Amino acid sequence: MGWRSFQMFDLQKMGYVRMGAAVPDVQVANPQANVSELLRWIRDAEQSSVNVLVFPELCLTGYTCADLFHQRLLLESTQEALSTLLQATQKSDMVLMVGAPVELDNQLFNCAVALHRGKILGVVPKTFLPNYNEFYEKRWFSPADGKLSDTVTLCGQEAPFGQNLLFQERNIPLCMGIEICEDLWMPIPLSSYHALYGANVMVNLSASNELVGKADYRQALVLQQSARCLSGYIYVSAGPSESTTDLVFGGHAMIAENGNLLKEQRFAHSLVVADVDLDKLRNERKKANSFMGSVPPREYRTILFSFADKPAPIAPKDLRRFIDPYPFVPGDKSASSGRWLEFPAV
Repeated sequence: MGWRSFQMFDLQKMGYVRMGAAVPDVQVANPQANVSELLRWIRDAEQSSVNVLVFPELCLTGYTCADLFHQRLLLESTQEALSTLLQATQKSDMVLMVGAPVELDNQLFNCAVALHRGKILGVVPKTFLPNYNEFYEKRWFSPADGKLSDTVTLCGQEAPFGQNLLFQERNIPLCMGIEICEDLWMPIPLSSYHALYGANVMVNLSASNELVGKADYRQALVLQQSARCLSGYIYVSAGPSESTTDLVFGGHAMIAENGNLLKEQRFAHSLVVADVDLDKLRNERKKANSFMGSVPPREYRTILFSFADKPAPIAPKDLRRFIDPYPFVPGDKSASSGRWLEFPAV
């Protein structure tokens, strides 16, 4: 096939999925203002043909609401904002991942809500709640294993509820697993189990605060987990507009693929977009025949959805990722020097 055959191509048929991570300008305890801000970023993402858009942890309320999470007015306003978001995105073909407090079984959970075309696909509660140093999450929220019900009713819709949900597109090999902030910091992150049961893209809605040197550690966690799981990994944390009473946030957004950082942004209300190569990830898993190993028994539920819109063809130059023309030659001179030491002098 000649070059002309590749002047325009279908992104999904070529094995890519376009992921976005957005850091909105959140107003603490003001869900109605926040949903307007989310819709602004959704419109921008639509202009970039994003397939899946991820927002930070508790972005509908703000992470730093503290004891306001106990106020009935805030929780009711959050449901109203979520209803507004569902109605406004009925014709949008993007899968949206938004953070919100959710009531169930006489408890309050810190959740990721997956939305598509005005429907709630599923609700994933946070499993590991940090309650040390500057964090007090157990003051307001219950961990995922405290739930009794497998479904929740939000905005008049009944949806699956639990940390054991996977989101599978019917026509392309996209299967997503969700974890929330601290879930990644554990000795065995939830995404490790998600990967064994089929997820090839992980999303993490986070509110990781800024400390000296923490960004490097956070990046190392995301890159290492994407490599260990042979997966894509979309991570987005709360931004600078959160309250600074106890914490400060830098809006760290990352999109990684099998140990490689495709896109990163910090200290801005921004949208980062990158194309994740699903075909490459599938091939890597098939080649690594030790990948499955001894799979621990867990019960997963798979939620199916379909991208309804046929994606517009794009030119190769519009691919949202760097393609290295010299993949075996390190671009970093210092890395090159170390590479040369691996060869004996001749």
